[in-house]
Amino acid sequence: MGALDDRRSARVLAALLAMQRQSWEQGVAAHALLDLGLDDEAVLLAHAAVTRQHPDGRLGDVAGESGAVNGAACVEAVRHAALADPGGRWSQALDRQLDWLLTRAPRAADGTLFHLLDNRQVWADTVYMVVPALARCGHPARATAQVRGHRRRLHGDRSGLYAARWDEDRGVRVRPEHWGTGNGWVVAGIARALRPPVDWPAGIRAELAGHARQVLDAALAHRRADGLFHDVLDDPATFVETNAAQMLAYAALTGATDGWLPPSYADTGRDLLAAAERQVDAHGMVTPVSGAPDFARPGTSPEAQAFHLLARAARRRADG
Repeated sequence: MGALDDRRSARVLAALLAMQRQSWEQGVAAHALLDLGLDDEAVLLAHAAVTRQHPDGRLGDVAGESGAVNGAACVEAVRHAALADPGGRWSQALDRQLDWLLTRAPRAADGTLFHLLDNRQVWADTVYMVVPALARCGHPARATAQVRGHRRRLHGDRSGLYAARWDEDRGVRVRPEHWGTGNGWVVAGIARALRPPVDWPAGIRAELAGHARQVLDAALAHRRADGLFHDVLDDPATFVETNAAQMLAYAALTGATDGWLPPSYADTGRDLLAAAERQVDAHGMVTPVSGAPDFARPGTSPEAQAFHLLARAARRRADG
């Protein structure tokens, strides 16, 4: 654990690894380990994701998960393992997951992926699960198409924010509220996808960066005086929530470091992360966040633990 820079990070990581994790939580945890330079530990998470790979290709399937896309969050760790050990089982597992995403996962007529197996809904969460995975595996055009498809359905009202869910059959936003975590998934997913060394087609990188900045700015307009946000960004009747600040901090710090946001956003990211750091308890738990397993009330979650570490790693990159 030598890559961790202080005792708080060590406690947050220990709490994360102690938690039960679904497929996307395993993937986001692995992202945090990779960004912290804990490559060997990330391979261990990849091992578990491959061990639990569904026959249809979805990585990290736990007890028959209904998620159609969540396992794709594990792609980056499995790809890392495949590059480190080309003769291992990793490449076949990666190919099966990519084949599922590219050809067999349920999707709308325009190719936009549905989030679950048992309904035809488009969720903001999917942007993080699939866009970085597709981009890093040599499919930036397909990654861009997913952003555009989700944007058409979930973005576009005067707020500049994303709704949470769209029902394709009814042609309506079935969760029209501007969920903080959902908007965090979008901006963090684009930020991760834009990280080098992905070779983006001409003009596409600027398009995605501009969209991420638009959503980030719209979310920041609802920041509270304590640096945090409400669970629904523009609804002060909802509970105060910590993870949105972490997700936006990660995006702001990453964008500033990678050059698609002005340098001043790094200071914004640092301020957001500082607010979240004040919410870490003596056990290393980040609270209150939109809590697992149903994310309908304040609690704790593996994804919030992971995003605390992702934001801290992004701050370290920004600090050089």
